[in-house]
Amino acid sequence: MLHTPEESTSDPLSERFATPHLLTVRPAAGPADLALVIENHPDGARGRVWAAPAEPAAPLPFAVSTGAIITNDGRWIVDIDDGGGSEVGAVVATSLDGSERVELTPGREPYVLRGLESSTDGSTIVATVVDEEGFHVLMIPAAPWGEPRIVYSNPVEAWFGLPSHDGSLVSIDTTDHNPGIRRPRITVVDGVTGAHVATLDDLPDGPIRAVRFSSTPGDERLLVNTERSGFSRPAIWHPRTGERRDFDLPALTGEVLALDWHAPSGRVLALHIDRDGIQHLLELHEADGTARTVLEGGSFAEPDVANLHPYYWTSYFAPDGAVRALRSSWAVPLHVTEMALDGVEKTLIAPAAVPPGHPLSSTLVTSADGTKIQLWSGRPSGREPLGTILAIHGGPNLVVVDRYDSSAQAWLDAGFAYAALNYRGSVTFGRAFREGFWNVGGDREIEDVQAAIAWLRAQGLADPASTFVTGESYGGHMTLLSVGRLPDLFAGGLAQVAVADWSVTIEAMNPAVRTVWSSWVPPELVERFSAISYLDDVTASVWINQGSIDTRTPVVGVQGYVDRLAARGGDVVLDIFEGGHEPTGLEGAVHTQRRMQELALRTLAGEPWNTDDLTDSHEH
Repeated sequence: MLHTPEESTSDPLSERFATPHLLTVRPAAGPADLALVIENHPDGARGRVWAAPAEPAAPLPFAVSTGAIITNDGRWIVDIDDGGGSEVGAVVATSLDGSERVELTPGREPYVLRGLESSTDGSTIVATVVDEEGFHVLMIPAAPWGEPRIVYSNPVEAWFGLPSHDGSLVSIDTTDHNPGIRRPRITVVDGVTGAHVATLDDLPDGPIRAVRFSSTPGDERLLVNTERSGFSRPAIWHPRTGERRDFDLPALTGEVLALDWHAPSGRVLALHIDRDGIQHLLELHEADGTARTVLEGGSFAEPDVANLHPYYWTSYFAPDGAVRALRSSWAVPLHVTEMALDGVEKTLIAPAAVPPGHPLSSTLVTSADGTKIQLWSGRPSGREPLGTILAIHGGPNLVVVDRYDSSAQAWLDAGFAYAALNYRGSVTFGRAFREGFWNVGGDREIEDVQAAIAWLRAQGLADPASTFVTGESYGGHMTLLSVGRLPDLFAGGLAQVAVADWSVTIEAMNPAVRTVWSSWVPPELVERFSAISYLDDVTASVWINQGSIDTRTPVVGVQGYVDRLAARGGDVVLDIFEGGHEPTGLEGAVHTQRRMQELALRTLAGEPWNTDDLTDSHEH
């Protein structure tokens, strides 16, 4: 059924989702201290222009995606128009008052966007687009708007075109040297002619990814992240001369990811992640290679994948070199503080006034082959848990960080224990861990789920009669795979934007993700990897929530699973919401959370999920 959200605001669950909160900050390139602040509101993502340190302006009169950017002059918001979340559309520029709208790629067939950046001088927008012909980097004149030109094109996966200060050079994370395998090298081309300038390739030691060019006019150096040691480290490379400076940082274990670069002062902002998932914000100095800790406590960036930017949100340098720290924790929503050059920290955007949150703690759990996997977990305050929720993130190349999550907090508010697993495939734990799910048909992830449940059971949690597994996207796939391959561990599976049949899904998904999934799930692994193969073993109740215009995990990829499970008498419910793969909007979120909690409570009461009264009461 299709539903549109409408919820009461008079109960604790509604209060948890009632207050708009910060989703990300997208700073403008260049010397003007401007940014687009993007918040989650009842009806979806809304943008506000921010001229720091003043308060952000009133919400823009039009919706934005979380990947939108503001031009250097502060006059335009550049975003993809994809019909409400399909991810397939065209890049448009909209004036701040909404009165002017310019399509920036007129005449081009609809495409998926996999990179959107502005040159520091404001002359050029770089859009990395994907269509049925392949991956293309477009240079779009921005002052004034002009005809786009293609400077790079390849049928093989290529992401995140980045311009130099004046757009004369462009870097692209490319995989044409190793098609179908996500171990990129950096290709740099001329921003006018598209001619090849240089390639930086650290393979076989490890992939390498571009972060940003220097913002200083005439300085053509590029900040990158390399994995020659098996763990990420920053480096600075000059594509024309080949000169390279690596920050090896031998005293630090785990990953160190370059986030931003203030080239005028020779400082790199970096994120150090311990093996237990704890983040530290660092400042690296080009002059002597030293590192100092800027801030600790909570998280300072959250990696993204298969989207417009490499991070959902990340700390950055202000134009004057002050550190703008985007910070969050399980108990505190995302907010912005500034660490000025004199060392004084002050809050610029306060955290949203949500109900008090519950902190979660980090534990290292040993999986079947001895690999240490990281698990966040927490219990409700002042009571014995009603049951246990195990959440599995999407991606798989994403990661759960110490950051506020309304759904996690709502489960804890409702009396459930909650845990979130960083399984093999998660980023920030090194290359071997990130690639640990390759070519094994889901075995490593399933072993990690088993290990997490075993640890939780040792803590007096995870009774199979009251334990539920949940996740979105790849986490939705893992939810369905877990109730099929581990039927004795779960009473219910709550899957969102999921995959159950990979052969059907890969054929129907958009071209930006089809290439890599065709390599990650080759024909010989489709059956083992697909939850539909284990359908006869499912004893848990199953709920699937799918987007009506989702092109990453389209409805067709779960429809056969639902039909067959229902035909054999399984307890299964399929909901279809109006939207795409990554919906925003607090009204929709509270509806989804209420739906999940009521389903879990039905199980605890000994009731099935697929009853007419349940369906009728949630049809909107």
